[in-house]
Amino acid sequence: MSECLFCKIVSGEIPSKKVYEDDNVYAFYDIDPQAPVHILFIPKQHIESAAHINQENSALTASIFEAISAVSSRLNLKDGFRVVTNCGPQAQQSVPHLHFHLLAGRDMTWPPG
Repeated sequence: MSECLFCKIVSGEIPSKKVYEDDNVYAFYDIDPQAPVHILFIPKQHIESAAHINQENSALTASIFEAISAVSSRLNLKDGFRVVTNCGPQAQQSVPHLHFHLLAGRDMTWPPG
């Protein structure tokens, strides 16, 4: 999708502070962090949201969680972390490309905001 912000980040058209990359997943620091550690994990293939995960693309979600595990281990997030995805406008999904927020480095509250 040529107009998608995250597709442009994956293609290198828009710069980002990369944390992780493999054939299927790209991860980078959020430009408006909500915690001391705030990293976005996205599939390189455009998927609009969690509501658009299906049999053809669901393996990408597993790849994302494998990447989250690898990065959290590398960053030594031993005290814990939160993984969040927003789906649709009412849930405050700001970019229509599936993404997961890894948040860490502070105590999290429940329920979140």
